[in-house]
Amino acid sequence: MCKTCIQKTGSAVKIEGTLSSFFENKTGLKQGDPLSPALFNLALQKVIQSIRMVPHGIKIGKEQWNMLAYADDIALIGKSEIEMRQLFVEMESIARNLVLQINLEKTKYMIVERKNSLKQNKIGHLKIKNYKFERLENFKYLGVTLNEDNSCQIDLQERIKNANKTYFMLQKFFQK
Repeated sequence: MCKTCIQKTGSAVKIEGTLSSFFENKTGLKQGDPLSPALFNLALQKVIQSIRMVPHGIKIGKEQWNMLAYADDIALIGKSEIEMRQLFVEMESIARNLVLQINLEKTKYMIVERKNSLKQNKIGHLKIKNYKFERLENFKYLGVTLNEDNSCQIDLQERIKNANKTYFMLQKFFQK
């Protein structure tokens, strides 16, 4: 049934009220099609399951973690540049086989550690195959600011600032 819904489909583009001629969709899922999110999730789940089988990452309790995933965001976790390279190559290979593409503009990397030994090695970009990734010192993931020092100071300061803004905006309601 899924195959029937996505094979030999056509689209047209409407510009300023004028409809173009129809053309065949040869790759990808149609935006707005009710099946598209489910089919994308099935394909991405295959990528996620395959990456979890790769024996790299960090151990938390009894579990080995080499990635975090939420919706279409995936964060690979490795203890070294070599592990990160291997995880990325595996992910890219599986994604390519499923005709999924990695968004290079949104893909970055960060080295997280408490010691400053790797900070001296300020490699600006990480090159893997034909890909080139920008190195970040911090980034926001699911609303939490992560940084290469593994410190929560920046995130705490931001949360306190936001709480203060909210408090002062609502202060007149508290006085009633």
